[in-house]
Amino acid sequence: MKLIVNGFEAYAHTGGKPLDPALPAIVFIHGALNDHSVWTLLARWFAHHGHAVLAVDLPGHGRSAGPPLNSIADLADWVWALLDAAGVQQQAGLVGHSMGSLIALEAAARQPARASHLALLATAYPMKVSEALLNTAAAQPDKAIAMVNQFSFSSWASKPSYPGPGAWLQGGEMALKRRIQGRQTEVNLFEQDFRLCDAYIGGLEAAAKVNAPSTLILGARDQMTAPKQSKTLAEALQGAKTVMLPAGHSLMSEVPDALLAALRVALRV
Repeated sequence: MKLIVNGFEAYAHTGGKPLDPALPAIVFIHGALNDHSVWTLLARWFAHHGHAVLAVDLPGHGRSAGPPLNSIADLADWVWALLDAAGVQQQAGLVGHSMGSLIALEAAARQPARASHLALLATAYPMKVSEALLNTAAAQPDKAIAMVNQFSFSSWASKPSYPGPGAWLQGGEMALKRRIQGRQTEVNLFEQDFRLCDAYIGGLEAAAKVNAPSTLILGARDQMTAPKQSKTLAEALQGAKTVMLPAGHSLMSEVPDALLAALRVALRV
């Protein structure tokens, strides 16, 4: 689905069904150097079970045009602008992975009356990025992509479970990141995304403003956003539940069925 948001064309995958703004809405927000395709299984399931689904490509990522935005706060405002452009006026569930979890958190805080549920996947706060990785991303982005890819899975022998038997999880994620990086010629998108995560300082203030039922879904063996790094955020989101899955950072590909089950509970479906 193509929309015009703040003067630029934006893309959102609707899970294989036309968007019906009258249905309960769910927005899926991807992480750094990703796009809507990481949500394919989840988007299709919820779209075929009574929901209006928008798995977005953030500005400058995937099929969405325009320059990448310069802060988590700007991206949070963009999410609500996209919902307005799609004609979704009712509440929406917000699901974000990694960088997308910070965007979902900030969006829920900025318009608390519009967020029905909040699910933060592979999250951490603060989401600091090592100076070594930032420097490598600036000078040798392809090398940095390989570093991140290595840390995103719990094992190099992760079971090939998604999108189907025989899939090479690490190779697929590497190819996606390289494709997203290569399409953006105006900026070093890898460095840009990771600096946004590193610079975000409003997490606890945002959590205090969230009214929606909140769930943190974490990978027990996550080396990118270790579960212990989310404890303060979980406490700030009063009443939040934490679900631990046997995976690394790339929950959507490593444990797709377990993640779907956890999200069904988190979103009350």
